[in-house]
Amino acid sequence: MELKLLIVEDDRLLAEAVSDYFSGKGWETDVVYDGDSAVEKAEQKSYQMILLDVMLPGRDGFSVCRKIREMTGTPVFFITKPFSLPVLYAKVMAMTGRLRGGAESEMLVRGDVTVNVRTRSVRIGGEACPLAPKEYELLVLFLENPNRIFTRDQLLIRLWGYDFEGNERVVDNHIKKLRKALAFSRCRIHTVRKSGYRMEVSV
Repeated sequence: MELKLLIVEDDRLLAEAVSDYFSGKGWETDVVYDGDSAVEKAEQKSYQMILLDVMLPGRDGFSVCRKIREMTGTPVFFITKPFSLPVLYAKVMAMTGRLRGGAESEMLVRGDVTVNVRTRSVRIGGEACPLAPKEYELLVLFLENPNRIFTRDQLLIRLWGYDFEGNERVVDNHIKKLRKALAFSRCRIHTVRKSGYRMEVSV
């Protein structure tokens, strides 16, 4: 069964980032930007989860939630900012009672890098490689999207949250640490001039 997600968020940049992240995990996503549209969508279509912002044009999130619960038993998850997308995703998967589609999806393998996403353990060239939480989240994101360019802004929103008060240098610092861990592997993170970062996997 395909998982369907309704995202209710008036910040279009943030809504796009959330939609893109969940779509990359196999979810079918719909996005609306106000409370009335959310109620209309929930009435028209069945979802496995509804992500709901509190501050919305027109109806606020609490009013929308009450109305939706009158119509359907779909779980509603309020988006609390700031948040990181991997943490949000993990909470949603816990609420839906699914772990990345089951045991067959627990292992993520690219080149000589293997990640067990359930235990968050990493092996590079067969050797265990402990990583700090943000380096781990960066690694999983790149492994799931080989050859895709991510800007620093995209990485900040995905991993540190939309309201993170630091600057882009934090991304560069964590990329530097992750590159050191991957130094002798077949997975390399390249800087794309004036764009961002991309992982390439050699065979």
